[in-house]
Amino acid sequence: MIVVDTNVIAYLLIRTPHSADADRVRAQDSDWAAPFLWRSEFRNVLARYLAAGLMDLRTALEYYRDAERLMQGRESHADTAAVLTLAAQTGCSAYDCEFVALAQELGVLLVTSDRKLAAKFKPTAIPLQEYVRSARP
Repeated sequence: MIVVDTNVIAYLLIRTPHSADADRVRAQDSDWAAPFLWRSEFRNVLARYLAAGLMDLRTALEYYRDAERLMQGRESHADTAAVLTLAAQTGCSAYDCEFVALAQELGVLLVTSDRKLAAKFKPTAIPLQEYVRSARP
């Protein structure tokens, strides 16, 4: 099991230059977890695509349904005390700290597209590309 950030979920479903890495992560470990926050963040990703004219509403809703299916049963609440402690210690947003706190609670890695976050939370967090490189045969 690994915790993934919202961008990793988005890269898996919405094809971008980072999608191949998300595919590799999924092939290496398909047991993904995330805090419930991923839903709001993913909606925001879709809203940005809509605003930029890169997809229509029907397509955005399909991506959201696909993401819900992908993460069904894999969502958890992050512990508030842990989130706020991490945020106070590092100055990172509570949003980012939800993913870190969940990974720490579960005793697993957080695979993230945010290199700065990964640098602040070693060894819990690992950048997406580094995770892919480290697990190759």
